[in-house]
Amino acid sequence: MKEFNSNNYVIELLGSMRDILAQDWDDLLAQQTEPTPFMRHAYLLAMEESGSATPDTGWQLQVLTLRHGDIPDTEQTVEPAQQPRKAGQLAGAMVLYIKPHSYGEYVFDWAWADAYQRHGLNYYPKAVTAVPFTPVPGTRLLADSDVSRAALLEAAVAVAKQEAWSSLHVLFLSASDKQATESAGWLSRHTVQFHWHNKSFQDFDQFLQTLNQEKRKKIKQERRKVNDAGVRFHALAGENIQSADWDFFYKCYAQTYFEHGNAPYLNRDFFQRMQHNMPHNWVLFIAEKDGQRMACSLIGVDNKVAYGRYWGALERVDCLHFEACYYQPIEWCIQNGIERFEGGAQGEHKMARALMPIKASSAHWLAHPSFADAVEKYLEREGHGIEAYLENLEARSPLKEK
Repeated sequence: MKEFNSNNYVIELLGSMRDILAQDWDDLLAQQTEPTPFMRHAYLLAMEESGSATPDTGWQLQVLTLRHGDIPDTEQTVEPAQQPRKAGQLAGAMVLYIKPHSYGEYVFDWAWADAYQRHGLNYYPKAVTAVPFTPVPGTRLLADSDVSRAALLEAAVAVAKQEAWSSLHVLFLSASDKQATESAGWLSRHTVQFHWHNKSFQDFDQFLQTLNQEKRKKIKQERRKVNDAGVRFHALAGENIQSADWDFFYKCYAQTYFEHGNAPYLNRDFFQRMQHNMPHNWVLFIAEKDGQRMACSLIGVDNKVAYGRYWGALERVDCLHFEACYYQPIEWCIQNGIERFEGGAQGEHKMARALMPIKASSAHWLAHPSFADAVEKYLEREGHGIEAYLENLEARSPLKEK
């Protein structure tokens, strides 16, 4: 543990999620405007203790924390809507993963690394504030005030300079985080995701009526192909997902990765920890054919939001992916009053299933001034391209014209 003092904060750099109390972390997370279950202490600890995100896989964790030091009386009146702060109380926290590569991030900076190398400079190690392998937008900078959030970023830059990291990256951040990073002079970058929104639909058919005829017909045809192939689905939620169900899920999940020539990012032990420590945040859709399980998909759920995460199949059936990953979750969301279903990174094909484009953001600080200038110019050009892409997507909306 490294400890510093600055601006009435005690700054600590911890080496493990075990070094910070789960209640302190989760209480601070609950104060944020865009918390997700993937930023919970149990989720990040499971990444670490399962061996999924560790130095061996290129994710060396450092936890940067701010605690209130001696607070002058005038400080108590700065934000009267908040509870009085106590010396030693957690004021801010963020994870910093020190990385020798850019795998598992879903915000691609390989070209930046290549440019550094061509100029005889080291891009790695860099530090990433993100949830490993989880491109879900939400709060990344846990803070009890805007002042603490700004101090957290200032501390992160100080540590980066001290440790000689080439750069800091906050990925898939919230609006509050974005405002803070922009105020601190960090560079903003944008990408596109696809999210479905529930318009208080009574059933799947009512949802279909909001689509144009071409897309409505296509979805019905795709669902019919899966049904005619004899595939039937059932959903399991929370503690109803038993160990055997998780075993089957993992078999499908790993199979999909191996078919693409890669080992899975997450191991079976990680999901074992999800079953025991966060069971209520998961829904599993299992497909059966001829009485045998043959495919499944997994979504995360929390606070009226569902997150598409993983899927896999042991047998090929036409349109099975669409049914497992989109239609079954959307139908479940309608039945359970879920307001939004986030489809994950990339995937323009999701738009044909009424997952509409939204802009997701990241923030970047680079230590090398010349490269920071070059990246800023690059991001400006890229940003224009993203805006044009969004306009093009909006023009191809699957929704009926009003």
